[in-house]
Amino acid sequence: MMTTFRSKPPREKKQRTASVKVSAPKDDSMRLNKYVAHCGICSRREAAELVKKGLILVNKQVELNPSYIVQSKDKIFYQGNLITPEEKKVYILINKPKNTVTTSKDEKNRKTVLDMVSNSVKERVYPVGRLDRNTTGLLLLTNDGELSQKLAHPSFQVKKIYHVVLHKNLSVPDFQKISEGLILEDGKAKVDGISYVDGKKNEIGIEIHSGKNRIIRRIFEHLNYQVEKLDRVYYAGLTKKNLPRGKYRHLTSQEVINLKHFLK
Repeated sequence: MMTTFRSKPPREKKQRTASVKVSAPKDDSMRLNKYVAHCGICSRREAAELVKKGLILVNKQVELNPSYIVQSKDKIFYQGNLITPEEKKVYILINKPKNTVTTSKDEKNRKTVLDMVSNSVKERVYPVGRLDRNTTGLLLLTNDGELSQKLAHPSFQVKKIYHVVLHKNLSVPDFQKISEGLILEDGKAKVDGISYVDGKKNEIGIEIHSGKNRIIRRIFEHLNYQVEKLDRVYYAGLTKKNLPRGKYRHLTSQEVINLKHFLK
């Protein structure tokens, strides 16, 4: 196991797997009060009262029956605005294997990270950031666009830790150069922490918040080292604990809360 830097990830509390703002799609079997509730306006009971008061319009006509079955072609209005059910937000953490690309579709028909969850996740999710095809480890998939943008934005300095295996031992002078920062073709590359892993000179732990493309590989290539393995073991407070390679899990409610609190 590699050593993390500066601070240990918080202990995971056992929580129910959950999503934020759980809702159901508009369909032919949904009652009007349930539909209104799924739009995030109020509870189902309160929605029934809104309907009875004539405040909910179906196709711009007052509908007083809360049990009215909403059809797929119906348009529902409240306070003059068209309302639609909120999309269910999902947050999935995968332990990406090698030879898997971080795209929604690949022109060469290679396996993608979305293929890993396609049989059991019906929502349309997207990867947050990217990992190279042969880089393994933690990657978050979500349909929460706001959270995704914040995680990817450099101003939030999202912490990432990588386990790097090199083709030869990293010399002490080169270790020091990386620690102090290197000048690459696109500017200075500064890590937040660096360590030998379990005393092995060719295995390195790197803590970094930069999101520049291939930044870890480019750091070592700059010093004439070949990266044989690159594994992301920590991402934004999330770890690989109980998550084998090639598997995935939904974030707990508490993990989602922690992410959003950190990104405020």
